[in-house]
Amino acid sequence: MSIIDSFKLTGKTALVTGARRGIGKAMAVALAEAGADIVATSAGLEPEGSAIQREIAARGRKYWGFACDLADRVAVRGFIEKVKRECPPIDILVNNGGSILRKPAAEHPDEYWDRIIEIDLNAQFVLAREFGRDMLARGAGKIIFTASLLSFQGGITVPGYAAAKGGVAQLTKALANEWAGRNVQVNAIAPGYIATDNTQALRADPVRNPAILARIPAGRWGDPEDLAGAVVFLACPASNYVSGTVLTVDGGWMGR
Repeated sequence: MSIIDSFKLTGKTALVTGARRGIGKAMAVALAEAGADIVATSAGLEPEGSAIQREIAARGRKYWGFACDLADRVAVRGFIEKVKRECPPIDILVNNGGSILRKPAAEHPDEYWDRIIEIDLNAQFVLAREFGRDMLARGAGKIIFTASLLSFQGGITVPGYAAAKGGVAQLTKALANEWAGRNVQVNAIAPGYIATDNTQALRADPVRNPAILARIPAGRWGDPEDLAGAVVFLACPASNYVSGTVLTVDGGWMGR
């Protein structure tokens, strides 16, 4: 296989969670451009006529879209069953869907903690386990988690999110240790400060925004499209010997 061919995803089917907008949408579009058909889900994804559906169709790829609330374990199980029943086997799972709730730790309510752990960690494991089991049976597959800089650092006013993303990094390694020898590669991408809905509050903060920009060697907030190359690499044959890695895409933040 040539190096160019090793980056192609023709004939593969990728499931991307949190695909309606932001990072998930950019990842889904990138995978489609590399040749993959796309199964997309988000809590508020429209059954027909969504922006992500139009983007995938414009690239000549097949598309399946489902609404699923990752905070609802019953809904997640139902979603998994529907995908296995209605879609081709999943070759690539991009566990990107997530949420964040901000409140100082001493005032952080149980409801915030429980919701974020359920969405950002528990659902991630359930999806990886259920689709990973099928990949193991077929002898091939790729699982990519969206981690965070808070997989390495503690952050401020987001204890549930930091705990969940720390868990995602360790879950990536735990699954990789068990599955790499069976040709299922499990890795994660840790985005830096990306301009999305989740970071709107930070970008609007007159104190935090300039402080963040001052530490980023690249001198700017990232765009969702900055994750495109990383997700295609970890989804394609070119990364077959990469396993258990948390790849930072952060404009140099972690090297500072």
